[in-house]
Amino acid sequence: MGGKMKIFIDTANLDEIKEMSEMGILDGVTTNPTLLAREVERTGLKPNDILLKICEMVKGPISAEVLALDAEGMINEARELSKLHENICIKIPMTEEGIKAVKVLEQEGIRTNVTLVFSVNQALFALKAGASFVSPFIGRLDDRGHYGMDLVSEILRVIDNYGFKTEVIVASVRHPVHVKEAMLLGAHICTIPYKVLKLLFKHPLTDDGIKRFMEDWDKAKKIFEK
Repeated sequence: MGGKMKIFIDTANLDEIKEMSEMGILDGVTTNPTLLAREVERTGLKPNDILLKICEMVKGPISAEVLALDAEGMINEARELSKLHENICIKIPMTEEGIKAVKVLEQEGIRTNVTLVFSVNQALFALKAGASFVSPFIGRLDDRGHYGMDLVSEILRVIDNYGFKTEVIVASVRHPVHVKEAMLLGAHICTIPYKVLKLLFKHPLTDDGIKRFMEDWDKAKKIFEK
């Protein structure tokens, strides 16, 4: 497939986004009403002000979700959200009304991210409507006894078979193994919660190695100082 797997962070927490963006590893951010509500409560800021602050920190796509359930309402909300910043991408739920909205918005040049996708059949409608991104929720499928990464593999195969331009965002990531599997499958993007991102840095052998190097250096220093 070529290129690279992009890393998004799945949060609206400004402190978490700032920490990870300063490392230079973030390509985008995904939010949702729940995540934004938590940050509103934590900071006292308005949702749109939070989104603007995120756009200032991260240069890639910033997903903001509509609340309307009808196509007209989604389209109107999306148009207003898209005015906030050029990096705003509109999260649209995978419903019949949602797909209607995606078609209109993409034709207007407003990028969309079809969310809450749980089957390859649902993903097909997002691809056909021209969505910029499609988000299969693998963790929630795992919770129901399915193997969520199978869905990612199927969607990637459909994209490859027919030349769709939509990018797959592996979402509902629960642990580092999900991230590894997304990479091995060739997923375009993985959106990762802050806690899981922090875990990706860790390995006990790395910690043991650093500890041993420091102990050996301390022994060497004592010899030099004699």
